Amino acid sequence: MIEYLPLKRITAMHAAEIHEAIREVVDGGWYLRGEATARFEEQYARYIGTRHCVAVANGLDALTLMLRAYMEMGILSEGDEVIVPANTFIATILSVTENRLTPVLVEPSIDTLQIDDTLIEQAITPRTKAVLLVHLYGRCAYTPRIHSLCQAYHLLLLEDNAQAHGLQCSTVPPHSQCSAVSPQRKTGSLGAAAAHSFYPGKNLGALGDAGAVTTDDSRLAEAIRSIANYGSSQKYVFDHVGRNSRMDEIQAAVLSVKLKYLDADNARRQQIAHSYQANISNALIKQPIHSQSVYHIYPVLCEQRDRLQSFLSDKGIQTAIHYPIPPHHQHCYPQYRQLSLPVTEQIHAQELSLPCHQAMTEDEVATVIAAVNSFSL
Repeated sequence: MIEYLPLKRITAMHAAEIHEAIREVVDGGWYLRGEATARFEEQYARYIGTRHCVAVANGLDALTLMLRAYMEMGILSEGDEVIVPANTFIATILSVTENRLTPVLVEPSIDTLQIDDTLIEQAITPRTKAVLLVHLYGRCAYTPRIHSLCQAYHLLLLEDNAQAHGLQCSTVPPHSQCSAVSPQRKTGSLGAAAAHSFYPGKNLGALGDAGAVTTDDSRLAEAIRSIANYGSSQKYVFDHVGRNSRMDEIQAAVLSVKLKYLDADNARRQQIAHSYQANISNALIKQPIHSQSVYHIYPVLCEQRDRLQSFLSDKGIQTAIHYPIPPHHQHCYPQYRQLSLPVTEQIHAQELSLPCHQAMTEDEVATVIAAVNSFSL
């Protein structure tokens, strides 16, 4: 059996260091808001290329607190509109509605599976205050056109970087929301702020839930840190109606270990993806156009997606679907059910994710390619 994502095998690649890091935390007797978390925050901020990293409990909290802090700062207000891709994971939209902001769903491109930058401007209204990019599947959603629109309409450019740890984005012009001026920067440093998830299955995954926000904005970072700590920046003094959202020391220690290997792990994923791109030649299978990606997910499109998944399963190959039901068809959002989003609906009906992870062997890659090429109706 070729597992879709064998977390036990992936963890075993660095097991000795991970166990030692956990032992040091356990033996140290300090389990929250300690040295391990501070160390990871400093390391991850430096890695991403931002001044600040604020560690929180999970990726959804990172998104929600990022928006909440802008509201506390008076930059966003209830009812303001936030442009989001229509084909994202539900967490992106949950963070918007939880803050009583209004998500505006914009269709993706069928070729890239990322938000279609030619459709954004027509979605902008006087109430639009932000564009929340999602680097879905580990593919870069940023384009110079989106940058120009945010500048022209004075919109916050925010990132959901939950699936794209370590992704280098090229041809990025310098702008006021970023401190870096290199023509190539990592996602998570391209806008005013970015949310990250370290769910175990991510390219940089913890051994439980964990998340973070990266930003160059010191005031924003301070507000997020306070809100995530019950609204307090000084013990028993509460400036905000806060919540409890903190990364624990064990997760931080594990992430510090795995961060050292992230670039190499991503390079292996890219190598596998390039093999798929070069060798999958089934006319029934559409591969999105080549793009900058760290291949958190390797998506293909097939009109007979369910038959393809069953066929591969019979050959001992696990796959996944990201995601079977689009956000506007979820029961939790009946107000969006009548939206006409045909490209989003096509992607959600046809997408199948092939195994693509750093622990895959060359024999496993070859087996997947042969099986996909042998699929027929």
